[in-house]
Amino acid sequence: MLAGDWRRRRVTPEVDAEPGLVVEDADSGFCGAVVEVAGSAVTLEDRHGRRRLFPLLPAAFLLDGSPVTLRRLVRPVAVPARRTASGSIAVPTARAQVAKASRIWVEGVHDAALVEQIWGDDLRVEGVVVEPLHGIDDLPAAIAAFAPGRGRRLGVLVDHLVPGSKESRIVAAVTSPHVLVTGHPYVDVWQAVRPERLGIDAWPVVPHGQPWKEGVCAALGVAEPSDMWRLILSRARTFRDVETPLIGAVERLIDFVTEPP
Repeated sequence: MLAGDWRRRRVTPEVDAEPGLVVEDADSGFCGAVVEVAGSAVTLEDRHGRRRLFPLLPAAFLLDGSPVTLRRLVRPVAVPARRTASGSIAVPTARAQVAKASRIWVEGVHDAALVEQIWGDDLRVEGVVVEPLHGIDDLPAAIAAFAPGRGRRLGVLVDHLVPGSKESRIVAAVTSPHVLVTGHPYVDVWQAVRPERLGIDAWPVVPHGQPWKEGVCAALGVAEPSDMWRLILSRARTFRDVETPLIGAVERLIDFVTEPP
């Protein structure tokens, strides 16, 4: 048992506290990216924008699950952490996770494409898949077939979720505690893109009974909805290009389906 140098202590590696480095505080479990090192303390910021200050103590942090000692850079780099399109701190070294059982459903392929364009980096880190439903008329039956449960949560993003709408009546039938339905007030996800990004003052008002997308195209002089969609997607690159209700709805869904069981 005493063979070898048994008195030798295991050496904890030292790692430079570079901006953007993601570590976990070993005591509290708080996980975040390095945003500032001042004196003998480091500030970490998690994906929700919460910041906490921790002392630079030996073996006080975990990097990829292993203890490390953070040290100040010899020449601190005053470069802000890179942000994803959703505004979260980018984690360049993070690999896409294997898809979890939990899912986020959206109404159609346009919704899925817009969510992917803005929140795709976050979703890959979390291992969350977004799937289009192609409408929510059969939402209760689809949820029953999915069989949500603990560790198998379901988030649903619904267009035009306002009091008295058809969508609100369908959603009212969803009662599972493992399902969260959020939505935005816009007729279509197109309308959740800020109109000024498209060079217009406001989205056209389409008369009741007329197909909304076709009515928008006619009012704006665009030949086909597919042409209009390509334009919209090219102008909606980050969270700053879409309306606040959509941002809030998607962020709530991501938090819900990634919450530990």
